[in-house]
Amino acid sequence: MQFMVIEHFRNQDAKAVYRRFRDQGRMMPEGVQFVSSWVSADLSRCFQVMECDDLTLLQRWCAAWSDLVEFEIVPVTPGKDTAAALADQL
Repeated sequence: MQFMVIEHFRNQDAKAVYRRFRDQGRMMPEGVQFVSSWVSADLSRCFQVMECDDLTLLQRWCAAWSDLVEFEIVPVTPGKDTAAALADQL
């Protein structure tokens, strides 16, 4: 399953987040896959697509970063899959 993970950097401190990332990597448990990420122009948020079949693994990853990041997690599907699912109702 795919998730859009919206990270709100606490105190807008992107440097602390990137410092930890540089020193310790993503710190993801096995079973969580990073797909891609984007950072807002004001350096206050990061948007990541992650894949994971066990939501507790994603929760474990969030807990490791919770001192620096506040998380919003949204389960997502590709738009083409949603369009196909709705095709007979359009």
